[in-house]
Amino acid sequence: MDDNHLGGFLRARRAGAQPEDVGMASYGARRATGLRREEVAVLAGVNVDYHTRLEQGRERHPSPIRVRT
Repeated sequence: MDDNHLGGFLRARRAGAQPEDVGMASYGARRATGLRREEVAVLAGVNVDYHTRLEQGRERHPSPIRVRT
């Protein structure tokens, strides 16, 4: 049973966005559609390892969302 709802949400959103959608240049061939984890981490202002742990469900107490103004 998969209880990693946050990870599923993050993967779905990442797969549905293209670099051009967020103003990033696309470099090299992509094996899968969507943004790379590294690109999402840059956009979110978080460490790529932290983002990976969130997607994989290994981070059980994620930080609250903080909106930058």
